[in-house]
Amino acid sequence: MKKFLAAALFLSVFASVQAQPPKGPAKLGSTYGAGANAEGAIDIAQLPARLEQQDSIQTKVIAKVLDVCPKKGCWMSLQVNDSTTAFVKMKDYAFFVPMDMIGKTIVLEGEAKIKTTSVKELQHYAEDAKKSQAEIDAITEPKKEIRLLAYGIKVVK
Repeated sequence: MKKFLAAALFLSVFASVQAQPPKGPAKLGSTYGAGANAEGAIDIAQLPARLEQQDSIQTKVIAKVLDVCPKKGCWMSLQVNDSTTAFVKMKDYAFFVPMDMIGKTIVLEGEAKIKTTSVKELQHYAEDAKKSQAEIDAITEPKKEIRLLAYGIKVVK
């Protein structure tokens, strides 16, 4: 019985410290995770060329947010250029961003790499984004994309 109570206590404490979606809007200067500043940041459009030289890089980028997970803000997509986007997850699932981050310009500090994302994972993100079943079913091939693991984010515009 003591072991059961200890396990229940542990689970309730663990559940209460899990990252929660932030309350309130994404305002100029708002920070998430470890935060970030614009000093030394590059435009995200430079990232593809830098990733041709290395598998993975520590980076700080300035980018416009195109989409945010509507469930709890656990992922984002960023505009790289007219035809390319980057997909962002938060380090250790430790923080989320507000859903109204769409359209904001941010500084993101983290790790970038090129990854081939499976059909199953792409379909999962499409479901999160509340795409229609037809759009989800149309995802039939893996996608090579820029992936960022965010340590910290700051809204700059």
